Amino acid sequence: MRDLPPTATLRAFEVAARHATFTSASAELHVTQSAVSHQLRQLEQRWGVQLFSRGKTLALTPAGQALAPLVREFFMKLETTLADLRAQEGRVPLRVSTTYSFALKWLLPRLPGLAREHPEILVTLETTDAAIHFTPAQADVAIRFGTGNYPALFSEFLFREQIFPVASPALIERLGTPCQPADLLRYPLLTRAGADMVPKWAMWFQQVGVAVPTFGESVRLADTNMTIEAALLGQGVALARSGHVERELADGSLVRLFEVSLPSPLAYYFVCPKGIESQPHVVGFRQWLMAQACHVGELY
Repeated sequence: MRDLPPTATLRAFEVAARHATFTSASAELHVTQSAVSHQLRQLEQRWGVQLFSRGKTLALTPAGQALAPLVREFFMKLETTLADLRAQEGRVPLRVSTTYSFALKWLLPRLPGLAREHPEILVTLETTDAAIHFTPAQADVAIRFGTGNYPALFSEFLFREQIFPVASPALIERLGTPCQPADLLRYPLLTRAGADMVPKWAMWFQQVGVAVPTFGESVRLADTNMTIEAALLGQGVALARSGHVERELADGSLVRLFEVSLPSPLAYYFVCPKGIESQPHVVGFRQWLMAQACHVGELY
């Protein structure tokens, strides 16, 4: 650190490294050419290396070429960090934890609305499928997918998704439109690996009164996003949860097959340690979240 020169000297070096002459560098810095030249000489003496080959134009020496990107990165990071800190001034941070698929498909597209309604709340979105214990290192509040049984925590029901089949227009064009639910048995059906929270074809077929023989599987997909992506690629029919395909249904990249839907056995809940729910910024977030959740029932 003893070799670190004044910031103004470093800025003179960073600017001069981007210009071909002292004239143009001094114009950007709003100082005289001699002032720029003097600062660069001082820096070379301090560091014991020659930074520029001087002639009609300025040219970086190998030492200058090695140091210039480091100095430029320093100023860029400093300016970015200062801008972030100024933007956060007066805002209340709120760390929100939820699953990756829910954050990507449902919550993230809605967050600009939260910023407009509650500019005082600065949300940090964290994603994990693991249980959360609300330690100091974890999030302040969470949105969880489950039965609503969260002992010793404050929990609030948000909404329950509907489960129904979706397919891409390309798949329908290739294989035809199924006329009745039983027709889906001759289509490639995308299946998910996982536990009880994963939508099951057997449950949906039972809901529509179709006896399901064992159907062949070529692959089991690891998560919701992968399943939806496979459906978008026309690889098969996906059994989707309504909150995860809103955008795709709206833009027509996926088509819902049949009006019959299966209520998800699990639902989304707002969860936090007791007492936190009454803090003003948490109340604002909860109320906004509940308003968004109420619109879900209007869509399906």
